Amino acid sequence: MRTSLAIVVSAAQRHELESLSRQTTASSALVLRSRIVLMSAEGMGNREIGRSLGCHYNIVGKWLSRWRSNPGVSALHDDERSGRPCQLSPAAVQRVVTRVCRKPPPHLSRWSVRTLAADLGMAATPVARILKEHALHPHRLRTFTFSPDPQFEEKLLDAVALYMNPPDNAVVLCVDEKTGIQALDRTQPLIPLRAKKPRAWTNEYVRHGTRTMIAALNVATGTVQAHIKKQRTSKDFLGFMDDVVKSHRRKRLCVIMDNLNTHTNKAAQEWLAKHPLVTFHYTPTHASWVNLIECFFSILTRQGLQQAVHTSARELTKFLKRYVEEYNQRCGPFVWSKGPEKLRKIIQLTKRFQRSNHSN
Repeated sequence: MRTSLAIVVSAAQRHELESLSRQTTASSALVLRSRIVLMSAEGMGNREIGRSLGCHYNIVGKWLSRWRSNPGVSALHDDERSGRPCQLSPAAVQRVVTRVCRKPPPHLSRWSVRTLAADLGMAATPVARILKEHALHPHRLRTFTFSPDPQFEEKLLDAVALYMNPPDNAVVLCVDEKTGIQALDRTQPLIPLRAKKPRAWTNEYVRHGTRTMIAALNVATGTVQAHIKKQRTSKDFLGFMDDVVKSHRRKRLCVIMDNLNTHTNKAAQEWLAKHPLVTFHYTPTHASWVNLIECFFSILTRQGLQQAVHTSARELTKFLKRYVEEYNQRCGPFVWSKGPEKLRKIIQLTKRFQRSNHSN
């Protein structure tokens, strides 16, 4: 009777095989082959290994033979296959890449794989392959806004300096308003989450008014102080700032905010003159991303507002106040992550846009 020879593996190879056999990200074929070698090293025969792993013993013999001829995990990988040779010439690839980067015909707003293929007189499959290989996505569209502020660089670096190196004995606050928070109710009951079925609600809704949140983010701690108002007026803003000052008695406050009229008008400047420990630092126009309070508003939107149902504006107000209270129990510091190289590139692109816009 023919018997199979047991595989001999070193301690390092055994460790590598055992690690590979437990991986959840490795291919199932590679996991199977590593187990075949490990079982053979334990003295099991080919047929016994095949029955245990649910595969034919000829498959077991194939991979053990591969291991004997070239011991190592590399022997368990599939050989590279030549496959069908590419039928597209470099000139054809260049035609696709060049055409997709240009404007489509007047009756189209963007290219699709099929419209591009029809325009070039090619099949859709090779066109799709070329676009994928060159990471070209004609269906996608990103938005951007360059700041026209002539003091863009100065204001940007001023805010970043406060984030990165705040003054001694000073508190850096980011202040802004989130307006138009709607109290939306649904006309029919929600369907709860079930296996294989997401939550569902009717697309018909009822408006119960809006609320405005005026908030201040403490960059060092991540805590948020907020007022919920019916509207956004200069009086509401200055009343909120009075509460902020009371919450930070005898502390210097560096307040980063945008150029909204309620932040820059005569009343705001008069209030600022009466509070010598407070300084306002304005972000560049069309550059809300400089204000870190926008990060908190994004968190609030995703976690609290996107799928919320409120039967009244009063209920919405209670929810927002409760959300801020709960958020302050688990929040952490906000860290500015755009380094010097990123800022330098943003400043250069903005200046280039401003020069181009001015010349036009």
